[in-house]
Amino acid sequence: HVRQLYALVSETLRYSSVLEKLLAGAALLRAEKKLPLPLAKVLVYDLLFGKGLKCGGRWKALARRHRARLEAELARLKVQQKVSRNEDLLAPVQAASPPACQVPRYVRVNTLKTCVDDAIDFFKRQGYSYLGKAASVEELRALSGKKFLLDLHLPELLVFPPETDFHDNLLYTSGHIILQDKASCLPAFLLSPAAGSHIIDACAAPGNKTSHLAAILKNKGQIFAFDVDTKRLATMNTMLMRAGVTGFQLAQQDFLTVDPRDPKYSKVTYILLDPSCSGSGMVNRVPREEAAPSAERLQALAGFQRKVLSHALSFPALQRLVYSTCSLHQEENEDVVQAVLQEWGSAFRLVNAFPSWPWRGLAAFSGAESCLRASPADTLTHGFFVAVLERHGEGTAAPSSLPAAAEDNPQHGEGTEPRAAPKKRKRKKQWVK
Repeated sequence: HVRQLYALVSETLRYSSVLEKLLAGAALLRAEKKLPLPLAKVLVYDLLFGKGLKCGGRWKALARRHRARLEAELARLKVQQKVSRNEDLLAPVQAASPPACQVPRYVRVNTLKTCVDDAIDFFKRQGYSYLGKAASVEELRALSGKKFLLDLHLPELLVFPPETDFHDNLLYTSGHIILQDKASCLPAFLLSPAAGSHIIDACAAPGNKTSHLAAILKNKGQIFAFDVDTKRLATMNTMLMRAGVTGFQLAQQDFLTVDPRDPKYSKVTYILLDPSCSGSGMVNRVPREEAAPSAERLQALAGFQRKVLSHALSFPALQRLVYSTCSLHQEENEDVVQAVLQEWGSAFRLVNAFPSWPWRGLAAFSGAESCLRASPADTLTHGFFVAVLERHGEGTAAPSSLPAAAEDNPQHGEGTEPRAAPKKRKRKKQWVK
């Protein structure tokens, strides 16, 4: 129920002032003195406006006892404000302020189980109208209703209006699509590992990037995925199995404790590193009054990020690494990359990845424009930072080309007949180490 609860609390905050009026009119807090105001708002929203959760225990039962009074107060409030719909109660409160920047619903087609053409065909049969490939970010911004587009940058990404919910959709529950923000798709896309490669996903949970890597590999290779949290790894294992991922090993281990000289990792040529960060680029979370991270907090995070990035570069067979964060702060992004490149001298170089991507790294050092940035305002995504590093110098294998633009990549499923519905495939059992 985590996603349901997230949506419930978000909507409760949106209706906050309306709920306060209902609680006052129905005298619920006076009748139930031990019921705190925030919980009362959530319960009343769920009772009168929401879809209802299959949980709540005694608090839910308590709210139901007052249902008649609350419904009567809601009806009186509508009459008083001369509206017929619940949504119209929001107008006097929120009409003066513009809505917060909303990112679209991005849907990554899982090519381990289906192809883009078949996914498009499936959504069309569900009543969605396909508008073709987007030509600009503004086209994504204008999406509404049951319309969707193919993303203008990433060839396996479909774009729907904000808040489109697919959690109960057959394609999602069967693992044929992954609900993943566009910016979060960039690291695996830019790592661009060759089929058959050995890869490390250093901070892997919840696993969306891992499943993306497997799709790029076409399940031909080996992925070593690390995370220190047992529950997150168990959830990730379930998600990867549902997505049809094979050839992966999960380990409950701090990546910093992994020995680069272990023969097990002697063939690791690619590393995806998305370490813990301030999360300052994340949007669409439950709104909360939260101060910006202090300078001390940012320096502590940056110190950890420099350490883990340098550790990743010490794997002897490594040829390419992608470093990414969901942070907007230069301290965690350009400054970390600059410091580690200086530490390693000429052994590694920064690659000018995805030249057609117009939003580049901050001019913190010479070459920082080779990095990528994303933001809700510019790219209609979460805030993100991506840097691609490659080994440079004597004995270096020829690097494979990095993606230049989505239009250069052939569409999956071109020239194939659309299938009626995605079919499940048998999957090998994987073990969490």
